[in-house]
Amino acid sequence: MSVIHPIRKGIVAAIVAIVMNSIPLAAQNADSQDEAELLAALLQADSAEAKRLERQLQRLWSRSGSASMDLLLKRGQDALETEDYTAAIEHLTALTDHAPDFAEGWNARASAFFHSERYGLALSDLETALSLNPNNYTAIFGLGTILEELGQDDLAFRAYERAKSIHPHFEDVTKAMDRLRSDVEGESL
Repeated sequence: MSVIHPIRKGIVAAIVAIVMNSIPLAAQNADSQDEAELLAALLQADSAEAKRLERQLQRLWSRSGSASMDLLLKRGQDALETEDYTAAIEHLTALTDHAPDFAEGWNARASAFFHSERYGLALSDLETALSLNPNNYTAIFGLGTILEELGQDDLAFRAYERAKSIHPHFEDVTKAMDRLRSDVEGESL
């Protein structure tokens, strides 16, 4: 059993409350309506169709509306792929500074912080990302991953359940839930 720093406990509690109590936001523009349609279709899709819808959602969520901000996201993501987490954090910090309402910037930087083992900063960025886009199942999965890393298996499982309720075919979530199920739900006799 691990011990979580008191500040992290507050952050974790706030993020879990946001994720577990979040409901889809009303459509604010055409992209929001597209997102709602894609998410609704994702719930009904078979696994092949789900992959196509997932790609569409990721493209939608990766558009900031600014070519320069999209470039910063791309550079940050490229740095993440090459495991240059310092460069990723630099690019993504510039992005979050200049586009604070762009949820995917916060989500991507949370990933960079996670890989740098800076879990408190990752949790804080996920809180912002999920307040801006509570339907981002990859951010919710990231939250579950951090909670699991911190030894909070019950909360991690709940986050994974939330991600699965949005994207039933998300393989990483299914694997994570299978891994934690016996610890969280207990073994049947």
